[in-house]
Amino acid sequence: MRRYGKHTDEDDIRTRPNRRGNRPRTNIRPKHEDAAEGLVLTVDRGRLTCLVEDRVVMAMKARELGRKAAVVGDRVALVGDLSGRKDTLARIVRIQERESVLRRTADDDDPYERVVVANADQLAIVTALADPEPRPRLIDRCLVAAYDGGLEPLLVMTKSDLAPPDKLLELYGDLDIPYVVTSREELENGDAADRVRELLDGRITAFVGHSGVGKTTLVNALVPEDRRRTTGHVNAVTGRGRHTTTSALALPLAGDDGWVIDTPGVRSFGLAHVDPSRVIHAFPDLEPGTADCPRACSHDEPDCALDAWVEAGHADPARLYSLRRLLATRERTEGD
Repeated sequence: MRRYGKHTDEDDIRTRPNRRGNRPRTNIRPKHEDAAEGLVLTVDRGRLTCLVEDRVVMAMKARELGRKAAVVGDRVALVGDLSGRKDTLARIVRIQERESVLRRTADDDDPYERVVVANADQLAIVTALADPEPRPRLIDRCLVAAYDGGLEPLLVMTKSDLAPPDKLLELYGDLDIPYVVTSREELENGDAADRVRELLDGRITAFVGHSGVGKTTLVNALVPEDRRRTTGHVNAVTGRGRHTTTSALALPLAGDDGWVIDTPGVRSFGLAHVDPSRVIHAFPDLEPGTADCPRACSHDEPDCALDAWVEAGHADPARLYSLRRLLATRERTEGD
């Protein structure tokens, strides 16, 4: 029997086997300088569909990225099998710096911030003029998220055959926000898609709106079925030749280099991630009136200069009410 004492040598030292091998761990990660560039089109349960040159490639996030998640619109670097063949899988090893982000939370008291879309140039806020009725408070919330995330807003009003757009245009028409008004007939004959497409050419546009406003119908008109097939019709529920979005899905516009990103219908748009002091940036008609506000003004106090600004005719009183309601909601003192 071998006894261990002060005269033991290396052969006498017992080592515990390592199931993963005995190589020492290191913080050095490969640079993957030969990685290919790709665009994330959709994400489904840890699998990401990416466009690499002219091929659709399925990928998963590499372990070295840790908790950092890729979202639709992200520009990424991929290695591995980039052939796009069935049952192949590449790895995303880098996520490029984002130029813009559309973020939301489930509610204003929900601490979990969710990035919905990355690198979009503009946010198309789709609202029906009737059936369902417009929700100006939701529009205001989307505007806040757009300005806060670096996206330019675009207002798309549908179903003008059921109600005129005058009331909404009174609230938003003078804010230098591009807008387009469409009817159901125009959606069916393609005229609406042509007019909307003029505002999307060469840009990446995310579409948001609550269920029933015609958002996905419009996207279907903008992106023909053959264009959807070229990028892989993934993560959408198919029925009668159309898709109902269950998570964000990037689709290429026909005839140019623009993209549309269809997002699921939203019931609420939480802004827990937005600092209340930045909410005023979504109200460019009111923001100049804050110049005479007291320091650290909450914009809902007796000395707030916005009351005089509105009384002088510089902005609609409904806009000030909307700002204060939104701030109250953001401060968790009032429901939306």
